[in-house]
Amino acid sequence: MMDEEQELILLGKSWDEAMVRNNVEEIAQYMTDDWVIVGSNGITTRGMFLESIKSGSVMHNKMDSDEMTIKIYGDTGIVISRGTSAGTYNGKSFNLYEWSTSVFIRTEGNWRCVSTMVTPAIKN
Repeated sequence: MMDEEQELILLGKSWDEAMVRNNVEEIAQYMTDDWVIVGSNGITTRGMFLESIKSGSVMHNKMDSDEMTIKIYGDTGIVISRGTSAGTYNGKSFNLYEWSTSVFIRTEGNWRCVSTMVTPAIKN
């Protein structure tokens, strides 16, 4: 049986793969209904985020992590990772190297993300 940290690592990799497939239904399975992402432009709701993918205004062709730190506190998991998010936004290419902090909760035996915050990272 895998430990909780390993579960969250595999979950994060699976979520990244879903993002690269730009599959809205699959991506949504990793998020709570009230999930938000916080970035330099402010707060984006789950609905807004998923609609941007569904409409094609946001498309990912790369999503990966090269460093992860995971902390478990009961039914709450915090995943801090560094990696690349790349694709197109309104037809223009983007390639972001960033840190992200995601808060997961475990409900009914499954981990789902409540919030994600991203900030630029510097490549060493």
